[in-house]
Amino acid sequence: MLPAVVAAAVALLPVAYLVVRAAEAGWGAVVEILLRDRTLALVARSLVLAVAVTATALAIGLPLAWLTTRTDLPGRRAWGVVAALPLAVPSFVAAYTWISVLPQVSGFLGTWLVLSFSTYPYVYLPVAAALRGTDPALEEVARSLGRGALRTSLSVTARMARPAATAGALLVALYALSDFGTPSLMRYDVFTRAIHTSYTASFDRTPAAVLSLVLVALTVAITIAETRSRGRAEYARIGAGATRDTRPIRLGRATPLAVGGAALVAGVALGYPAAVLAHWVSQGRSAGVDWAVLGPAGLSTVWVALLGAAAATALAVPVGVLAARHPGRGGRLFEHLTFAGHAVPGLVVALALVFFGVRYAQPIYQETPLLVLAYAVLFMPAVVGSVRAAVSQSPRRLEEVARSLGRTPAGVLRHVTLPLAAPGVAAGFALVTLTAMKELPATLLLRPTGMDTLATRLWTHTGVGAYAAAAPYAVALVLLAAVPTVVLSRVQAR
Repeated sequence: MLPAVVAAAVALLPVAYLVVRAAEAGWGAVVEILLRDRTLALVARSLVLAVAVTATALAIGLPLAWLTTRTDLPGRRAWGVVAALPLAVPSFVAAYTWISVLPQVSGFLGTWLVLSFSTYPYVYLPVAAALRGTDPALEEVARSLGRGALRTSLSVTARMARPAATAGALLVALYALSDFGTPSLMRYDVFTRAIHTSYTASFDRTPAAVLSLVLVALTVAITIAETRSRGRAEYARIGAGATRDTRPIRLGRATPLAVGGAALVAGVALGYPAAVLAHWVSQGRSAGVDWAVLGPAGLSTVWVALLGAAAATALAVPVGVLAARHPGRGGRLFEHLTFAGHAVPGLVVALALVFFGVRYAQPIYQETPLLVLAYAVLFMPAVVGSVRAAVSQSPRRLEEVARSLGRTPAGVLRHVTLPLAAPGVAAGFALVTLTAMKELPATLLLRPTGMDTLATRLWTHTGVGAYAAAAPYAVALVLLAAVPTVVLSRVQAR
């Protein structure tokens, strides 16, 4: 409970700042902003975008996870790696590749397209891991009772993967609500773009604070709905037995269709961005690459991302275990509180931490620890969802046996619960590392003086339309992010 309290307090820092800023204007001004037609329109546009992106990510991620783990898809291990690689392409880089070549692909269509193909790995990775870890005996029993392969997959396999799928869908929905770079490049007005415009175009920060609080409320509502959809069902094996490999389902005549679908997804999510980046690199080849800037920016990107992932993991593990093992009001409350900070756009989190640093933490203002704290606030839910799904699939009986043999609660946590949850912890750490590498607005405001990351350099060039100059930084960012993505997918496959 105590570490969970600390995690919730860290996550609520920006929310507390927003409440203070909104309260300074009085309730009358707050109500007036809430009842504006523009506010209601932003709510509708943001929710429609989040629903569309989440549904598309599920429609892509679930079949790919099933094909690469449960069927005889030709080259399924290679397809498994390829399916995870779009996570290495920042959404604003993908948006840049589309808008720089096809400016007519903008607005809702472009934003939906880019976010859907950038975020489906949030569904694919945890579901694939869950499918690999389920006991095949459950499916064999269903088959022995007369159910066909498809019906077994839908009624047994899909239910076992449900916690991972809902956790991934939640991350996709929150990403779609809080993303700033893609809607800005695609010129589609949602909450994040309106908040950024309000903060930068006016000295009155009250409208932006109120809009941010509405975004927080939407996020809390989504997390509560996701929690209720899980119910109190158990997803772990309770009988004796040993986990073993499953017998692949033969696709037969559907093999060309499955390969074509996987190739189409890879082409849109990876092939097209790679081709456009190669084009812009060739266009800017005559100017050369400024290695004196690119090298330090790459090192800074990796360093702060690893620090942010470590901080987010340390804060999130207690919350994930609490949510899985004590799913009452206490566990759910802490889980919801950690997700509240994730809804706040990176720009608002940065401004809240600037306020916190100036008022209460002067020694770390404009230093790396404050940026790491921002990453922890923004990306903690990625680890919470992964840990909760992993712990939910581990039997309680193992912990009860350890307690009966004299282990203390701390010993059970250290020697039983955490080792069983290690794949989920590792997946969450990798996801945060990847996401922190790509983070833009908070990094722009909180980076130490004189430090640049690949994302900030890329944004500087794309902001003035210098697409050829931005290309080397985009390529370097994608290559760096691809390393942990490939490692993660291979570890899960093993």
